[in-house]
Amino acid sequence: MERQKGLTFEQFQIGETIESAGRTITEADIVAFAALSGDWNPMHTDAEYAKNTLFGQRVAHGLLVLSVASGLAMRLGFMEETVKAFLGLEWKFRSPVFIGDTVRLRATVKAKRAMPRLGGGIVVFDVQVLKQDGSVAQKGEWEVLVASGE
Repeated sequence: MERQKGLTFEQFQIGETIESAGRTITEADIVAFAALSGDWNPMHTDAEYAKNTLFGQRVAHGLLVLSVASGLAMRLGFMEETVKAFLGLEWKFRSPVFIGDTVRLRATVKAKRAMPRLGGGIVVFDVQVLKQDGSVAQKGEWEVLVASGE
């Protein structure tokens, strides 16, 4: 899928894929997300505590990484001003993201369903959050309502 601003429902083609630039997760991201969400779980925010966990170090909140993925999708521009609503998602957290990991988003159009009464249609994306080594940190489906261009 070519990087474009505000694709309409009709412009999405099943099987097309778009990938974002990377974004490195920082300690500041984790602290800011903990403050915003109120999730101060020490596995995210306490280096000494985290040494004794399954991961051996602080791990980014899964929902922080999902939020970053949403931001990366919006930065690509293909949903800018044409997405009418984010309808839902099915999501799996596959592997941890640590401070210093760089994540990127890969989205593939999986399905489309016209919804003329809503002024567009539903587009379903297969989404992966990839780490710098290409491994999948998170994955699932996003369902969005996209405006029609007709």
